[in-house]
Amino acid sequence: MDHAALRRYLDRGLARRPRRALPRHALIPAAVLVPITDHGQPHLLFTKKSDGVPHHKGQFAFPGGIVEPNDGSAVEAALRLHPQVKDRLDEIKKIVITTHESAIRIIDKKGPLHNPADRDHCIQYMTAVGLIKGSLTAADYEDEAAADPRIDKLRAKMACVENKQWTRAYLDPAKRSIANAVQAFFKDGGKTERVAVEYPVGHRRRREEGVPLLEAKFRTNLARRFPSKKQAAILELCQDQARLEATPVHEFVDLFAA
Repeated sequence: MDHAALRRYLDRGLARRPRRALPRHALIPAAVLVPITDHGQPHLLFTKKSDGVPHHKGQFAFPGGIVEPNDGSAVEAALRLHPQVKDRLDEIKKIVITTHESAIRIIDKKGPLHNPADRDHCIQYMTAVGLIKGSLTAADYEDEAAADPRIDKLRAKMACVENKQWTRAYLDPAKRSIANAVQAFFKDGGKTERVAVEYPVGHRRRREEGVPLLEAKFRTNLARRFPSKKQAAILELCQDQARLEATPVHEFVDLFAA
């Protein structure tokens, strides 16, 4: 089925449904991917949610969901602490993660983590990897990386505590703080500094730092999938805002077809 036929097919289906318009203040930051495959007729591709996620356990859904950036600053704090703990991991008695209510409610997880989605929704897991390795990449959520016994050993020593001021700042539209702090305590009575990060890289208040990192990550991922000519075409389009906004969605998506 070509793009024009698919669009007509979707338009007919959507025309039968009532249109809803929500006020901007009622909107929730979220995004999903709607994968459509062609097997003679268009088919939708869904994912099945893990039983370890906080909501909608085991349900089928489009890939994606609500934006809940609760963990970035905890990871950043852990990366900063890495030099202080990397050679003393066995000497750690406890680790305190100071955070806000949303993080405790959504990503404070104990017990087994069965898959990458579980690990990506566990603040203790991400903090532990950051402390151990001094880095955190997508590969660190996979089974092979998660088999490192040091990760669960550190997780068992972690406690999350709420800072009520940070909870208020997280909910304040003028701030939207995503604050976390990490501190390790050793068996000999010593301790690391308490590293606090209120706005992680990528937050709108640190956009100047975040955009170059995002562009570098985008380039790296393009290089993993596409030849240099296609990489250049995608980058050229994405760096031209006016041209990008004028590009039909299906033409943009076609650039990423293998």
